[in-house]
Amino acid sequence: MATIKDVAREAGVSVATVSRVLNQSPKASKASILAVTSAITRLNYQPNPAARALASHNTNTIGVLVGDVSDPFFGSLVKAVDTVAQQNGKNLLIGNGYHRAVDEKKAIDLLINSRCDALVIHSKGLSDQALIDYAQQVKSLVLINRYIPELAERCISLNNIKGTYIATEYLIRHGHTNIAYINSSHDIEDATQRLQGYKDALIAHNIIVNENFIETTEPCIEGGEQAMTNLLSKSLPITAVVTYNDNMAAGAINTLEDNGVKVPDNISVIGFDDGLIARYVRPQLTTIRYPIYLMAEEATKLALNLSDNKIQTTTRIFSPTLIRRNSVINKI
Repeated sequence: MATIKDVAREAGVSVATVSRVLNQSPKASKASILAVTSAITRLNYQPNPAARALASHNTNTIGVLVGDVSDPFFGSLVKAVDTVAQQNGKNLLIGNGYHRAVDEKKAIDLLINSRCDALVIHSKGLSDQALIDYAQQVKSLVLINRYIPELAERCISLNNIKGTYIATEYLIRHGHTNIAYINSSHDIEDATQRLQGYKDALIAHNIIVNENFIETTEPCIEGGEQAMTNLLSKSLPITAVVTYNDNMAAGAINTLEDNGVKVPDNISVIGFDDGLIARYVRPQLTTIRYPIYLMAEEATKLALNLSDNKIQTTTRIFSPTLIRRNSVINKI
């Protein structure tokens, strides 16, 4: 792969001249522009977007990558980043990654090319190494809802295992032993960790993990409906269900009610996230609060500090908490 030094050698100019041409400096002469652009074409040189951005002046912008801004969860994340941005006189640029590596890469490259002063990245599609590479290039990049040991000081994450452990244990303490779990089919660490928390709680209380009690579907209302339909069709002696998120819980409740199964009288349901929907389903949903707003605020402040060369060394792993409402009944 050609470097900027290769371009300078091919064009017969200095590296500084190549840099001026790449950054469209008015100091670049017509002759140097022609020589450099011709050399770039011949060598098929691809400028490093991160390096170019870091060499540029501040733009008073913060870039944020989310899964899908239309999802209320990510809406809360963006709102928190924007609040901190405005407090610091910054504007906001948003990219959607849809949990797909190719889309996340395109979005991050676009944010870097836009010369954002700081980046808050929610990535589930890119590999650890890809994100490590970006972090090495961009000093102000912070990961949210992702933990990579090599980037521990730049990660804002949640203890997902603890969240579903709390939810499952809460049901056990209320007399439930036949507890099902509805998981996300997305191949991301959240799904793996939350399933693990559910299993860990059962094992800790000497309850056998039965794979028939676990359903995996898309993490949406329709996915929750389908998963609950599958569980009911098995005629299992279920008295409670833990779900990957609140949307799946809402779908599960719809299916239960459609089939004459009362919540929580017949089956208790616990969600995860404490999104807006948790307060508006009936019965109101007992759930695990995901402090995404606080996490996004922290991530943005950290990214801005890093952009100002203020190094911080505290690993930030947030803890989920149980929110009690009306979807769980005590069987004791």
